[in-house]
Amino acid sequence: MRLKSFARLSLLALWAAAGPAGGVSDLPAESRPVRYFGVHYLVGSRSDFDVLLGELPDAARIGVNLLILEVDYNFEFVSHPELRGESPVSRADAKKLASACRRLGVRLVPEFQSLGHQSWQGRTGPLLTAYPDLDETPGRHPGNKGIFSRSWCPSNPRVNEIVFDLYDELIDAFEADALHVGMDEVTAIGSAYCPRCRGKHPARLFAKAVNDAYDHVAGKRGKEMFMWADRLIDAAAIDYGEFEAAKNGTHRAVDRIPKGIVLCDWHYKKRKTYPSLPMFLAKGFRVLPASWNDPAAVRSLVEYSLETNSPAMLGHLCTLWLERAPGFSRAPQVKAAAALLTTKD
Repeated sequence: MRLKSFARLSLLALWAAAGPAGGVSDLPAESRPVRYFGVHYLVGSRSDFDVLLGELPDAARIGVNLLILEVDYNFEFVSHPELRGESPVSRADAKKLASACRRLGVRLVPEFQSLGHQSWQGRTGPLLTAYPDLDETPGRHPGNKGIFSRSWCPSNPRVNEIVFDLYDELIDAFEADALHVGMDEVTAIGSAYCPRCRGKHPARLFAKAVNDAYDHVAGKRGKEMFMWADRLIDAAAIDYGEFEAAKNGTHRAVDRIPKGIVLCDWHYKKRKTYPSLPMFLAKGFRVLPASWNDPAAVRSLVEYSLETNSPAMLGHLCTLWLERAPGFSRAPQVKAAAALLTTKD
């Protein structure tokens, strides 16, 4: 999808014009319309932000029209300055990026990693460092040994009192009409060591965390909410493995959360089919499939998603993770997606 091909940016209009028996589904895969060709970019430091600003025009030139900017704690928060990262993005930086995105026709959606991923390897994130009593496994796993990643307690009301302030600051600073709340790979939930969550079903706890976030983002702020979809997939029914799907029962939350959420369904391996995509569509969600660094896997996921011929299949999201050097828009996996999401001249 190139920016010069503006007709491709109006997915719903094209589907309406085609009608129930219209010609969209008869088009070859490479020319089918999608709404978004997105890039997920993780800001690990202020220097990563500078790289992004410099690369954004080239990304827009190949058709990128959605930027999921994972900021997390790497922002100069005013409401809770104790939660700022070591090399934070400033409000002036955020305004500068928002302006550049508007000029280039790129929708900017900040992301704050919620619930899970509150630690990585030996390092615990700012929230649970400053407020260890909010940990789902308080006092356990010194040095983060024996745990994949820490979670905050979804039953503690003080979490939302703090975190929703951070949501608001990111929404306002980046002048955003949506927020991505993360929530992937949550494995520490319903812990026997948490006095509030002990004995509660992980699906109910996960649904509470999602619904609390949605009530604030969509209800109070009137913004669209994105999230990762892996915890809503039953690993026993779809053999994706323990990270792409849930083995702890959180998948049952899929029927307890609002359909207004955009589910970012990530898959990094090449497969013949991706059954979670039609599963989410059948349940009434809009879906944005996401890939990583294997061009063959990117092509496989894009092609499979386009075969659904559904207006609720929003396009594709390329996650970059550690590939944040200048020139990332020319990375093989991004080029693979661009080739399939571009109208041939």
